[in-house]
Amino acid sequence: MVDRNFAERIVTQLRYSNICEGKFIRRLNRFLAEVMVDGKETICHVKNTGRLKELLTGEALVYLEKNDDPMRKTGYSLIAVKKDKRIVNIDSQAPNKVLYEALTKGKISLKGFENITYIKQESTYGASRFDFYIENADRKAFIEVKGVTLEESGTAKFPDAPTLRGVKHIYELAGAKKHGFDAYIIFIVQMNNIKYFTPNDATHKEFGDALRFAGKNGVGILAYECDVKPDLIEFNGKKCEILL
Repeated sequence: MVDRNFAERIVTQLRYSNICEGKFIRRLNRFLAEVMVDGKETICHVKNTGRLKELLTGEALVYLEKNDDPMRKTGYSLIAVKKDKRIVNIDSQAPNKVLYEALTKGKISLKGFENITYIKQESTYGASRFDFYIENADRKAFIEVKGVTLEESGTAKFPDAPTLRGVKHIYELAGAKKHGFDAYIIFIVQMNNIKYFTPNDATHKEFGDALRFAGKNGVGILAYECDVKPDLIEFNGKKCEILL
């Protein structure tokens, strides 16, 4: 059973409101950054706890969602960054929403899952909690989703920082596959016009080794682009070639 109410909310949440431009000044910690908006320095919430060092550089053009909620500690959320000719969405919650919409609306086809009858979010298997569990009349599968914001010379890479949790999830997925489930790792690239996707061995070779192990043991590894505007991230269905 698909949660249709959640699917409806996803459509609106992927389009942001009250967008304005700013200039990045500096990052204060994982959650906060200082930006210049309309000539004034202000503190904003960063919707991604990753390093983002290649994006959040001096005076980078950033896109902020303004909020008027008096309960919020900051008046702005940083959701996207202009890098060269690309706009890169950095909202860490967006990839799961994008994939959920793609699955429920038939924008993505997983082998053997042309007619999904059940989707559950955050389903536990072994010692890991995966982003999705899906079923149809014949098959069952776990899906782990990874959002990709790192790009170098047209190649998307993951991770941008070591992730022991990510390595653990990959081996758990391989275990699920061994015990009769289908298993997928889906990288949602939060930008477009990408040539390839590859694991970032220079930053965390253990993750790349785990990904290659999973691929050799039947785990499906997929990567898809998104079209990104200052106020929108949208799954475009374009599959990235993967270099392992």
